[in-house]
Formats: sequence, structure tokens, C-alpha cells
Amino acid sequence: MSDEKKLIALTFDDGPDRVATVSVLDTLEKYGCRASFFLIADNISEDTEDIVRRETALGHEVNNHSRTHGYMDKMSAEDIRAEIGYTDEIIIRLTGKRPVFFRPPYIAVSDRLFETVEKPFICGIGSNDWEDDVSAEQIAESVLRQAHDGAIMLLHDAKDNSRTPEAVKTIVPALLERGYELVTLGELFRRKGETPKRGGILYSRVPQDK
Repeated sequence: MSDEKKLIALTFDDGPDRVATVSVLDTLEKYGCRASFFLIADNISEDTEDIVRRETALGHEVNNHSRTHGYMDKMSAEDIRAEIGYTDEIIIRLTGKRPVFFRPPYIAVSDRLFETVEKPFICGIGSNDWEDDVSAEQIAESVLRQAHDGAIMLLHDAKDNSRTPEAVKTIVPALLERGYELVTLGELFRRKGETPKRGGILYSRVPQDK
């Protein structure tokens, strides 16, 4: 049965980063909110492993965004499996949990990618926050304007992106003020009574057909 409370999932791509991710985590911790992080394995190093552990310790969800952030729609099945497997194993080592969800880099997909990756695919509602000329104020306005019950919001905690972490300082309290509960993707699906499906689906909200 669907949860009556308004739920929204903030998701962050391209971390972990020592500056951007830490700022996002600090804001989420301040307000007691949870989110989901899609990690690039090649960004996980001795210098950032503690950030991944902190994400898990704070109750956030850690998911797979590939090893190299290449165009996986152009890759062979063997290369796709290598990208996903490598990233999964690093995350398992650091968190003890296998990532449930996958976000394809550039949201570039193919039949081969859907057939090879045994995870539900997440897209999300973007705010162009990866573009250098989009300000923190514009990012926050875009997220708040598009927010709705069941929405999956796509953001980036990438290196050298100071605008999104700054926007999150506005986004989180504003969503709470509007009566939203900020949850992980897994919790969003569970509380909406939906089982995430594989194969040909890119989720940007739950339920997807809303």
C-alpha cells in the first residue's frame, strides 16, 4: 500500500569527492535526512574510502555508477560486466552491501546494457547542475519547482562542483518545510509499494507511470 506521506529521493552522481560529497553529507546529517549516492569506482581511493563508509554509517544508500563513467551503451557485454563487477566489489568491501541500483553514465542505454546489467536502472529528474554556468540558486529553484511525491531528483557531488552542495543547503530545508520526507531509493520503492523492475525501464519517479 502506498505511503500517505510525501516522499522524495535525492540522488547524487559522480562521487566520492573530498569536498563536494563531504559538504552534501554535512547538510544531510544536519537535517537528519537520507539520500542515495551513485559512485564511480575510479573515484574511490585511499583518500575517499572514509567518505563511502560515512555514507553508509549515516544511513544513505550507495549505488553503482560504473567504474570509468564511459559510454556503456557502446560497450561489449564483457566490458559492461567488468565495469559493474569492479564497482560492486569495491562498494561491497567498504560497505558490506551489494549496490541494488544502477545509473548509466550520461543516461546512455542500449538493449545490450539492459540485458547485461542485473539491476534496476535509475534516471531521475535533472536540474542541469553539472553545467558550470548554472548557479546554486538556479539548481535549487529547479529542484524545488520539479519536486513532487515519489520523485527521484538527479544531482551531482562531482569534483570541483561547489554549486550543487551549496544548493543542497537550500533544497533540503525547503523540502522539509513543504512536508517531504527525504528517503533512499530503496525506501522510496518499499514505501510506495513498488518492486523495482529490470529491463527497459529508467525510473525517474515511483510509481514510474505517474
